[in-house]
Amino acid sequence: MAQLASRVAWPSSSLYKRPYRHSLPSPAPPPTLLLPPPSPLKQKQLLLVVCAALQWTAPVSVEVEKRALEAVIVKESIMAGTGVFTDIVDEDQVFKYYADGEWKKSASGKAVSIVNPTTRKTQYKVQGRAFHSLCAVPTTACTQEEVNKVMEVAKAAQKQWARTPLWKRAELLHKAAAILKEHKDPIAECLVKEIAKPAKDAVTEVVRSGDLVSYTAEEGVRILAEGKLLLSDSFPGNERSKYCLSSKVIFLSFFLSVTSSSKDPMHQIHWMFFADPSWGCIGHPSFQLSCKLGGLQDCSCTNRRQLLGTQAPYSGMQITLCSDPASRINFNCQSDLDQGAVAALHMVHCFHLAGFPEGLISCITGKGSEIGDFLTMHPGVNCISFTGGDTGIAISKKAGMIPLQMELGGKDACIVLDDADLELVASNIVKGGYSYSGQRCTAVKVVLVMESVADAIVEKVKAKMAKLSVGPPEENCDITPVVSESSANFIEGLVLDAKEKGATFCQEYKREGNLIWPLLLDHVRPDMRIAWEEPFGPVLPVIRVSSVEEAIHHCNASNFGLQGCVFTKDINKAIMISDAMESGTIQINSAPARGPDHFPFQGLKDSGIGSQGITNSINMMTKIKSTVINLPSPSYTMG
Repeated sequence: MAQLASRVAWPSSSLYKRPYRHSLPSPAPPPTLLLPPPSPLKQKQLLLVVCAALQWTAPVSVEVEKRALEAVIVKESIMAGTGVFTDIVDEDQVFKYYADGEWKKSASGKAVSIVNPTTRKTQYKVQGRAFHSLCAVPTTACTQEEVNKVMEVAKAAQKQWARTPLWKRAELLHKAAAILKEHKDPIAECLVKEIAKPAKDAVTEVVRSGDLVSYTAEEGVRILAEGKLLLSDSFPGNERSKYCLSSKVIFLSFFLSVTSSSKDPMHQIHWMFFADPSWGCIGHPSFQLSCKLGGLQDCSCTNRRQLLGTQAPYSGMQITLCSDPASRINFNCQSDLDQGAVAALHMVHCFHLAGFPEGLISCITGKGSEIGDFLTMHPGVNCISFTGGDTGIAISKKAGMIPLQMELGGKDACIVLDDADLELVASNIVKGGYSYSGQRCTAVKVVLVMESVADAIVEKVKAKMAKLSVGPPEENCDITPVVSESSANFIEGLVLDAKEKGATFCQEYKREGNLIWPLLLDHVRPDMRIAWEEPFGPVLPVIRVSSVEEAIHHCNASNFGLQGCVFTKDINKAIMISDAMESGTIQINSAPARGPDHFPFQGLKDSGIGSQGITNSINMMTKIKSTVINLPSPSYTMG
């Protein structure tokens, strides 16, 4: 085993040949990969992943083989807070906050523990900048003057950033994206430890975040470079004596981005402040955050479902991130969590390493219940982007006359007609309902299936669910622990209510700590909580309906309206149902999903305000400004 661990050969080399894999002779084998002898545990892991890789029998190119094996080689990765990230943690292993272009320790001397959802033990600690929860003002641990100073620094940084050419802003964003990808391993580790995201998906999320930032950099250059020329004589009664030049301009000096925690970095609560609306924020903890940081170039900040986000800094705003990710956080009464905060801090450091101006980005960790009102109502905040749940409604009521962008969850319905491809339906129900353990805003939350095909669908889904692996995220299991004990308790409450009211359990309900086994509930009725409430976990209800109208009625009776999907072979029916469903996005013959990330992403009703997606986020953080040239006499272009 030790020999296998220290000398790995590509499948195409002479050390490993399977005649049926390639009909043509393999090229000369590349040099073997030499790795330092791993620990016994690593040896076992390496053996497992290599053996799994060798069972892949589909014909593929040698280059694809090489990349695939590189992906499964277990190696000693850089740990969180080490290497280039050493500066973000203090001597007591408490992660610092970021302001004025440097990492600092809070004057409060307090630390907030971040609990690993898998072990349910403290994994990390972040600075606890305590605020008084009753009067919504800082205690001596973090004075109001300190917060106001951050605002002042933001305004100064915005002025400098606003004078930075667009190409230079894009260049910095591309650099940050490259650094983010280069150091994806420690950030991914944070996602595994903080939100129990499967290891392979955590790495993918970080890479996706970098791609999003780069895409935003390019889109920002295009959007902010455009303008319009309007001539006055196109409106009745006017001569051509006025020329109107209009363009998009930055109107924010301080942008606040908040994300509530969950397995989808889009569900972490991060407070991000940008000194200029030309930047965006990051969200999924990594994706969400990258979405918003990416927007920096174009506006203040915007969204993204895990560590990744919606846009990247472009226009030049000050960004302050107050990280307090937690699912179902309510500033007034819910418990606080900080899952995702450390991943966000690592991401922000990538922007620091890229060389962004001091003061342009700030990242503050703290509890939303203690600092939420103070920050959202601060007169210096010009724009708010929030991803989460009920807290968003509270924010919208307290924020002043400023732009709001909110994604607040959903009860995404999957409508299945009797002419649908049942195998396709079953695959998408399992993928849409149980990926990331159901902790996605765009997860399938309720199946509305025609009675005539309900039995067949349920059986097919059950068969596919039986193949899902359950366990810790380090083992890349399909179902991993939900983000917190409170989330697990909430999910269990929905399950017990359904059991009491007569739902059919297609599997035995099983829970160990925060780990809940995937569960399908059949014969769910409208009087059950699970029919309407968002479980945000691996539990999916099936409601049998007798008509399309009944399915649409149930979908539209929900307070949510984020996404939905319809399965049918009749495209005319699909379009009619899509038009009738009161949801922001309807997928035809596919499970709900966010992305590609430049697609519009929005919800109706209680699912949110405004639209995300790179272009929409940039536009949300900019305004139109016009300059009118008045001529002494009309002037017409002569042909």
